[in-house]
Amino acid sequence: MILSQKDALALAFPAATTVERRTAFLSDSQVRAAEKAAQSKIETKVWTYYVGRSSAGVTGTAYFESHVVRAMDETFMVVVEPDGKVRFVEILSFCEPDEYLASKRWLGQFKGRPLDEELLLRRGLRNITGASLTSEAITRGVRRVLAVHGALNDLPPNVVD
Repeated sequence: MILSQKDALALAFPAATTVERRTAFLSDSQVRAAEKAAQSKIETKVWTYYVGRSSAGVTGTAYFESHVVRAMDETFMVVVEPDGKVRFVEILSFCEPDEYLASKRWLGQFKGRPLDEELLLRRGLRNITGASLTSEAITRGVRRVLAVHGALNDLPPNVVD
């Protein structure tokens, strides 16, 4: 484990912020809409996420995404701004060999990105040389998170058909 969930949430939301754990149950239509927007299969209808609040209102939402990269699991957190753009992505666990782990610099290219056609490898995102499965898995995961966030918050996707 690289980072615990508690430590990740502390990074996402400063100490002065209250954090509320929520669980959402997506409808069939929300799943279909999210899959279309993400261009990826949504494996579960149940999503647990964390909403950070300050005296000014919602400061962001954190989601945890877990999936298999090649043969082993990876878990990361995506923090989404109130406007639906990525604040940052943080790796919590990565069970593949370390040489395939995404660097903080590579993860930094997600910052400020909405769910659109540029949020794809070899478009608006660079690939990780020698670790293409990692870069593909993270990109798909971030797209899924943004699509589910949009479905839960009725945000229109910025995806062009």
